[in-house]
Amino acid sequence: MRFLLTAMALPFSVDVPDAGTAAAAPGGEQVREAVARAFAVIRVAERRFSRHLPDSELSRLDRAELRLHDASPELLEVLTVAETFAQASGGAFGVERPDGHLDLDGVVKGWAAQRAADALAAAGVERFCLNAGGDVVVQGGRAPGVPWQVGVRSPWSTAETLVVLPVHDGAVATSGSYERGAHVRDARTGAPATALVSATVVADDLVTADVAVTTVVALGEDGVAWAQDELGCGVLALRADGTVVRSGLGLAHPA
Repeated sequence: MRFLLTAMALPFSVDVPDAGTAAAAPGGEQVREAVARAFAVIRVAERRFSRHLPDSELSRLDRAELRLHDASPELLEVLTVAETFAQASGGAFGVERPDGHLDLDGVVKGWAAQRAADALAAAGVERFCLNAGGDVVVQGGRAPGVPWQVGVRSPWSTAETLVVLPVHDGAVATSGSYERGAHVRDARTGAPATALVSATVVADDLVTADVAVTTVVALGEDGVAWAQDELGCGVLALRADGTVVRSGLGLAHPA
């Protein structure tokens, strides 16, 4: 059973393999209710953290209408994640745009999707794949003893798969310049990060995977070893010349 949502200008989906194909299937209604609660988590995060909504908590903080010590625990948690990665990366990861305004997009998607996944698990959904605009968090395998197969597309062709990663419980996030241009910046210099065409990170949770993959792109090739050594992540990256850098990944279909 698949469920769809558009939020944060991105497609979100949840696949639950053992819920049947209709609402009347055994457990189908319970799964629908669990997914509805999970999607509500994402919608609330969008309203709270959107830099495009003038009344969002982030926008109010950015305009100094909200003091930091009056911020919600959720906003403080996201800011803490950002600060942790900024320090761990030597400043390569950051949440301030060139114009000086706060931009938490590099944290919020993974944070919200992981919280939604946690809501699914708490509701008793044992096996699922939550896809957040191409980044995924999975639990329980597609079937007992069978991992989810997470495909990573080629940067040069939407019709080609670069690798397939078998993941039973965990998260996979990909970032690169092939769709949105060099949108990731090295916060130390403010310059676009161009050494890597793309990077994929496998981690235990999507907060780590999503923020880490942005940091890997910002750091360039040095980020591959950084993500493995400092965070324990698996990484696959492509240099600008198309050659592969990988560390700590078991690949089903290697490039």
